[in-house]
Amino acid sequence: MNGKKLSAIIIIGLIVLFLIILFSWFIGTRNKLVTMEENINAAWAEIDNQLQRRSDLIPNLVATVKGYAKHEKEVFTQIAEARAKLAGAKSVTEKANSYNQLQSALSRLLVIVERYPELKADRNFTRLMDELAGTENRIAVARKRYNDQVREFNAKIRRFPTSIVANMMGLTKKDYFQIEEKARVAPKVNFE
Repeated sequence: MNGKKLSAIIIIGLIVLFLIILFSWFIGTRNKLVTMEENINAAWAEIDNQLQRRSDLIPNLVATVKGYAKHEKEVFTQIAEARAKLAGAKSVTEKANSYNQLQSALSRLLVIVERYPELKADRNFTRLMDELAGTENRIAVARKRYNDQVREFNAKIRRFPTSIVANMMGLTKKDYFQIEEKARVAPKVNFE
């Protein structure tokens, strides 16, 4: 009987040890996924912050250009509409689409600027363009960080056995912040 009791205690001990290891793994995996999701949220907040900064710069830029190019009303309207859509966008996909529309309208604005050499010499315009260029660089860096976090998270929640915990938590793939292919092409400027 002594041997049977000892065997039963060992088996129960091994089962308890296995359950403790399994529970610890589950908690560790859950915490890692929560941290990854929060990193994505923080990276998105940085993109959102830079998009807001950019959006705040645009009215000043448009006002400066308007003084020189009063008859280019269509482009100014497109910029205003794109800014409004960006401000109202909720999801990553909506923000990305709105960003692309604003990028397209700004490209058209820069084509207009080429027609007015005296505008390019304006100090206020030059300062605003420098700020806008800096903001664009910060958006690109923030977008890369965000997309890296999303890639890591999406891969993690799809891998077994982490996928079990992710499904229990209701986690799903996150959207990338992508730009349209046409936004990758530099606008053509005609000096005629």
